[in-house]
Amino acid sequence: MADKTDRGGPHAIRKITRRRVPGVSDPIDVHVGSRVRLRRTLLGLSQERLGEAVGLTFQQIQKYERGANRIGASRMYDLAHVLDVPVSFFFDDMPDDVKQRDAAPVTASDDDAAGAEPNPLNRRETLELVRAYYRITSARVRKRMFELVKAVARVEDAE
Repeated sequence: MADKTDRGGPHAIRKITRRRVPGVSDPIDVHVGSRVRLRRTLLGLSQERLGEAVGLTFQQIQKYERGANRIGASRMYDLAHVLDVPVSFFFDDMPDDVKQRDAAPVTASDDDAAGAEPNPLNRRETLELVRAYYRITSARVRKRMFELVKAVARVEDAE
C-alpha cells in the first residue's frame, strides 16, 4: 500500500503554505469581487438590484466587490447566473502575482507605497464609457466613434 504522505508520482498534492492574515483581504477575493463589480456595472445594475436578485443587501454586495468578504461556491453560482456569465468569468484575467498563492498578502498600503496605478478597466468612468458605447445601435456609428477616440488618443500622445 502506498504511503499517503508520498509527494512524488502522478498524484502528488501541492500544498499552499501561505495563510490568511486576519483583517487583510485575500488578493483572489479582491480580484473576484472586482470582476463581480465589472459585470454588474456593464449590465447597468445597481448593487441594490443585484442584491435583490440573489437575496442579499447592497452592503453585502459592496463587501463582496471590495473583497472584504469571500464569496462561497453556491453564492458565486447564483451571481454567475444572475450576471449571465460562467463561474470562470470571475477568475479570468487574474494577474500572475495574484495567482501565486505562496506570495505575501498585498495590502492597500503596499500598493500605494509602490505607486501602483489602479487598473483602468475597474474605473467607473471606463465602465460607463463601454456601456454607452454598446448602447449605440448602429454598427457604423459605433465604429466611427471608436476611430474618433483612437484619433484623439493619438493626438494626446503626440503632444
